[in-house]
Amino acid sequence: MQRRRKLKTPKRRTPIGAPPGTLIPDPSSVAPTISLFGYDQDRLIEKSFAAVDEITDADCAHKVTWVNVDGLADIPTIQRLGERFGLHSLALEDVVNVHQRPKVEEFDDHLFIVTRAFNEQHHGVAEQVSVFLGKGFVLTFQERPGGAFDPVRNQLRRANGRIREFAADYLTYALLDAVTDGFFPALETTGESIAHLEDRVVMRVDARAMSDIHDMKRDLLDLRRAIWPQREMFNALIRSETGFITSETKIYLRDCYDHTIQLIDMVETYREIASGLVDIYLSSLSNRMNEIMKLLTMIATIFIPLGFIAGLYGMNFDRSFPWNMPELGWRYGYPMALGLMVAVAVSLLFYFKRKGWLHASS
Repeated sequence: MQRRRKLKTPKRRTPIGAPPGTLIPDPSSVAPTISLFGYDQDRLIEKSFAAVDEITDADCAHKVTWVNVDGLADIPTIQRLGERFGLHSLALEDVVNVHQRPKVEEFDDHLFIVTRAFNEQHHGVAEQVSVFLGKGFVLTFQERPGGAFDPVRNQLRRANGRIREFAADYLTYALLDAVTDGFFPALETTGESIAHLEDRVVMRVDARAMSDIHDMKRDLLDLRRAIWPQREMFNALIRSETGFITSETKIYLRDCYDHTIQLIDMVETYREIASGLVDIYLSSLSNRMNEIMKLLTMIATIFIPLGFIAGLYGMNFDRSFPWNMPELGWRYGYPMALGLMVAVAVSLLFYFKRKGWLHASS
């Protein structure tokens, strides 16, 4: 039997009264891996590091430097990155506390963006992705390794990649666009699952159908919580008056905003269909019960006259009087009674068939 997935609820790990900026990792966090892309239009370097101290000034001496961290278990690594790039301690606290709502926060020398990415490699959970945008650098933090940024990496590796012609704000757009588009395959799969579940509910009453419907509704609720606030996040980026995002990049961000609206429409449509499946299931169950009751009623109707005949000839009247059931002394009385029962049963079945009741119950 498939185990029901429990609903994830945010848990506060920072003690009450702790100083702002206190970093306490999630016990389920994994050890971090650090990767770096440094590029301009003509050059590209790609490196991996085991520690932040291995990153040299030459590695960051490019038009755009992108540092990605997969895994949030090592607090000193996150702190050293924050010190090196001048990140605010409150923003680093939100990086570690991975139950943040998608948002945008503006600081003097960088932007802090929180979004959600669909991680198919880890049970399809929408995980938090934190993005820092500064002058010439982009830092991204993911809860676990995943393929959300692979399309961007592949574009950077191409010499004629469009991303390498622009500044760090365009890289930020490309990362956010990849994260947003990653929800479309997940929702398409969800739509196919809903269609299959609808066929199950309509064609036959499945005992596990109701459980699967509730699981589907809960998954859609999780997706809604991940996608819905991103509309506000993109709107805040488009309306941002800081110099970190150019007007040209804001045009591309509007495309991300449109994609988010499409995702929200898909989620709301699927939620309505999933809610309607409950009514369809109950209606199918009621119809099935009505058909069963109809069949049982017809069987009982057939046996009522048969029981009457059997009871009539089971009264054992005295046969001394000629009107007291002379059939009891007749040689063919028993076959006659059985034949009468068969004739009554066949007549009733023929009548039910003419009325269409027998066909409806089959």
